[in-house]
Amino acid sequence: MRKTVGRITIKDVAEAAGVSVGTASRVINNKATVRPEIRSAVLSAIDRLDYQPNAVAQSMRRRSTQLVGCIIREINIPALAAFVRAAHDELDQAGYSLVISNSEGRRAREEELIHRFGRLQSDGMLLGPYTPVDPAYEKLLRGFGAPIVLFDRNEPEWADAVAADHAGSIDRATSRLLDLGHRRIAILTGNPLLFPAAERIRGYRRAFQRAGLAVDESLVRGTGFLAAEGFRNASSLLASAAPPTALISGGIDMLPGVLRAIRVRGLSIPDDISVVGSGDSELAELHTPPISVERWDMAETGRTAALLLLRRIGGERDTPPEHVLLPAEFVERASLAPPRQS
Repeated sequence: MRKTVGRITIKDVAEAAGVSVGTASRVINNKATVRPEIRSAVLSAIDRLDYQPNAVAQSMRRRSTQLVGCIIREINIPALAAFVRAAHDELDQAGYSLVISNSEGRRAREEELIHRFGRLQSDGMLLGPYTPVDPAYEKLLRGFGAPIVLFDRNEPEWADAVAADHAGSIDRATSRLLDLGHRRIAILTGNPLLFPAAERIRGYRRAFQRAGLAVDESLVRGTGFLAAEGFRNASSLLASAAPPTALISGGIDMLPGVLRAIRVRGLSIPDDISVVGSGDSELAELHTPPISVERWDMAETGRTAALLLLRRIGGERDTPPEHVLLPAEFVERASLAPPRQS
């Protein structure tokens, strides 16, 4: 006589699959040391019997909560939403729940959330720090007690990381502007101590160097990735005695602020100023004219980050850190034109 669903045990599953209890346990706990045909037999038995593992007991035995923390700046930024969704899908398929929290771009908030995910005994964490990692921050991360994967960051170096080739894409964007005749090209981005800002500035400088031209340091602004920073820096530059003829907006949330500053000045794109954004978006595509961008696949970034984390959670703790650099491209649209002749 078939037992009720609530009384089905791992022993019943093992008997139905014709394997030992230990083998059934390894399949249920997703261990890699099981032959495919045996794994299939156990999974089939689980399905037939409608076996439901006791999640609390599993967690206690494996010292696992099946939770993964994710700290991002703002969930309402479309590019970050794409990252989160892709990471969620990979983790969900592996049986993990993704817990997402906004840091609001504040160091104190990031630290609070790291402590919180630690108290929850999260099995791992996806993290893109908004502030540079100093010794105190690194000490906090080392004490987290579970694997950490960085996204669009490269510090601390001992953590796995996935990022985009911002240097390459901004190099190409800057080179295109130089080819059009621009010389006063401004780049607005975040703190140069953070990977994406440093790489964008590196690509920008590389293009100028290859062209045999000097960079006007007053046109390099690295103060923050937020739209408000984009507005403030763009407004300041556009009001100067020698304004730029082209602007590179180097942050996924910066473009709205840059476009607002241009509108406030009564300027026309691209007749008065050429514009390049970072990270594709509906705003960039649907703006009149459409805005040229450096573009990379944020969903692929999320998938890759999740897979790196799952590998560490699965037991690969002693291998060297893996730093994955995903390609980024320059997409030219109608926001570029030769500079207006004075």
